[in-house]
Amino acid sequence: MISINKSGGLFAGRMFGANSLMSSIPLSSLSSPEMKKRMKAAGIDVNSKQYKAVINEMKKGQNGKECYTNILAIRNMMRSYDKDGDYICPTNGLAGLLVTDENRDSRNRIIDIPESSKDEMFELTKKEFIREYGVANGDTTKRSDVYTNLYHKMPKKERLAAGHTLEQYERQYTQAFVNAVKAANPGWRPGQPFDAGALDGITRESVDSTLVQSGSSLVRQSVEYGI
Repeated sequence: MISINKSGGLFAGRMFGANSLMSSIPLSSLSSPEMKKRMKAAGIDVNSKQYKAVINEMKKGQNGKECYTNILAIRNMMRSYDKDGDYICPTNGLAGLLVTDENRDSRNRIIDIPESSKDEMFELTKKEFIREYGVANGDTTKRSDVYTNLYHKMPKKERLAAGHTLEQYERQYTQAFVNAVKAANPGWRPGQPFDAGALDGITRESVDSTLVQSGSSLVRQSVEYGI
């Protein structure tokens, strides 16, 4: 019998062939001794959190009906979870960013995040605000890069809350720019040109110093920006 190769190829031989890996299996039969034996032969640890996460995800789509899978599908899906059974985001390769019913409440928290991430968000928000005349342009913004950089700096369990916190700062930076432009030109509306010099007196520190926490949000105390 030929066993699985190191590059993740399929089994071949008398006991396990490619057809066995792709044969339909009822989800209800996965806990049987025979299926556990087949999983082990395919290199799958049925006691791992990765395996359990995949099966739980598959069972969510049952809706009271019998559903089917196969060993190859299970093995491939396990690559999308880390050793703790947490989903790995395919765009940045990081776990801990999937919002679930279990972590939804813990996501909406204000926590300490690196000053460097606040700096990066402030500078980008200002640059894009000037370039787009105050309009949020989803086609050109690089804000997702700032969030990804932040996630890399945070422990896995804190990444969702860190993202929520940075989003609160981002909103306040944008609002500070809007207020400053309107102070110089009360009739200004987003999308209209403005004098970028109106933003010269605003620094990240000047905005951050006005912020207070209100529940899961950051809100600004009353303040006037000089022009």
